[in-house]
Amino acid sequence: MASVAKNTYHHGDLRQGLIDAAISLISEEGISDLSLRQVARRVGVSHNAPYRHFEDKEALLAAVAEQGFQALGVAMETARQGMSIDASQRLEAIGIAYVKFALAQPFHYRLMFGDYHDNLSKYSALAEAAQQSFMVLVSTIQEGQAAGIFRSANPVDIARVAWSLVHGQSMLALDNKLQIEQGEEFVAFLKFSSQMLLQGLAGHSAT
Repeated sequence: MASVAKNTYHHGDLRQGLIDAAISLISEEGISDLSLRQVARRVGVSHNAPYRHFEDKEALLAAVAEQGFQALGVAMETARQGMSIDASQRLEAIGIAYVKFALAQPFHYRLMFGDYHDNLSKYSALAEAAQQSFMVLVSTIQEGQAAGIFRSANPVDIARVAWSLVHGQSMLALDNKLQIEQGEEFVAFLKFSSQMLLQGLAGHSAT
């Protein structure tokens, strides 16, 4: 069976196939027991095949985290573009999209932020993907500042505050600590949180 499966993968397809298999295995069994041998078995290739693309387990997990940040960035940008040009509405939409992504991809999300101890200096593509997703927040803050509806302060610092809020909500929700059922009540809570943040952002200058 393995020899048949190997013939179905082109060079680039195998790399993505290994990443997809790793994501599936992590969602089923967690990260601690994951191995390149196990991933190769899931894909149906030889035990040595993954080493053509990843030098070790850490490199594979870095690629998985990279794709997670890319998908998160797309989700946030799509939410932003789906709203009007009003920066407040865009920021709220981004925040809701962020938390929904975490809840929809819990194992992938935990890998991106917790289970995987990434080395951004070693994995430049991962660092870039993480930065690009963060810049969706920064650019939206800058839009609000240019329109005069957000206070004048370092937009990166403001984005960090917004990020801290949605990341905290995501982790609390994933750990079932918020005691709010996912659904309309949960979305209402996210909107309420956004309004609290936006009230703090209102103004023309930092004190």
